[in-house]
Formats: sequence, structure tokens, C-alpha cells
Amino acid sequence: MSQTSGLPDELVAEVERAGFYPALVLDALDVAIAGEEVLSYLVQQETTFDRVEVRRHVTVLSLTSTRLVVAHADDHDPDALSPEPYASASTEAVPLSKVTSVVLSHAVTSPEQHRGGAVPRELSLTIGWGSLTRVDLEPASCADPDCEADHGYTGTLASDDITVRLSAEAEGEPAVRKAAGFARALSAATARA
Repeated sequence: MSQTSGLPDELVAEVERAGFYPALVLDALDVAIAGEEVLSYLVQQETTFDRVEVRRHVTVLSLTSTRLVVAHADDHDPDALSPEPYASASTEAVPLSKVTSVVLSHAVTSPEQHRGGAVPRELSLTIGWGSLTRVDLEPASCADPDCEADHGYTGTLASDDITVRLSAEAEGEPAVRKAAGFARALSAATARA
């Protein structure tokens, strides 16, 4: 354990290695974890390019025996709140009994040659707990090609509170393996909750 917090040394080291305001992220995470033992975690630092700006953010997913704790930090340009650039960190602690879905999508090249246990090219982990719901609507139709009636709308309702995507090329195979391991631990924990 770290001497500065109740967080595991390996988690602290990964947040520090991500290099995105680690003291801020660790302080926010330490408060949200509230002394519980971290059973599994995933750290994802991401940089995006928006025309002339570079934006960075980090997401830390932590699993305890009772909760999924999500920490996220972003940087911001000057605005009405601050004349200087600033960063914000937020956390959400979700009881495991509230996690409704753990979706893991694997993308592989040459699927006919895929072997069990091989690291996928990309991995997307989507976790839903009902905080955010997406509705995709489209006009409904019937099988009659000559029908001009209004059939209303049809659609899907999806809970996707957070999605973390990792690429073997960008983050490396160990990071993709770590994400799959975290997904496995979270899936097992929600099955018991």
C-alpha cells in the first residue's frame, strides 16, 4: 500500500505513469474509495486532437467488494470560472448491485487465424448502471413497399454510462490484457451482487 493513501502502490504508480495531474486524480480517487480494498483497477489516459487544441483526460475504474468507483479528470480552457486553464476531477461510486451491463467488444484482424487467448487489436469496455441512457430512434415501417401510413417510431434504448477503448497498437498489448482482466473481475463481481 502507498504511504500517502490507502490505494494500492501499483494503482498509484499507474496513475503517476499516466502523467495527467496524478496528485489531483489520486486525491479524488482516495476520497471515493473511502478505505475499501481495491480488488481490480484500470487506468486509461487518452489524448485527443481537436483541430488546433490538444486535450487530455484520464479515467480510472476501480473495483471494490461493494462498488465500482469511476474517477475522471479533464483539463479545460480559460472560461468564466477561471481566467487560467484548469483541470477538474470527478468520481462516481456505483453499488455493484446497480451495474446493469458489462459489455466487452473485441476487434481482431484476420479472424480466421485468431487463436484462443490472443490479444485483440482493439477492446472496448462499456459499463452501464442507468445513470445515462441513450435512445436511438428511427421511423417505423412495414413490409408493404407501397404503404404510405405513418407507423410511428421504433428504436433502441441503451445504457452506456462509460466506455473505455484500448488499442494494442496505441496502448500496447499489456494494457489490452489488463482491460480484459478488469472486465472479467467486474463481470464476476456483478454476478455475485
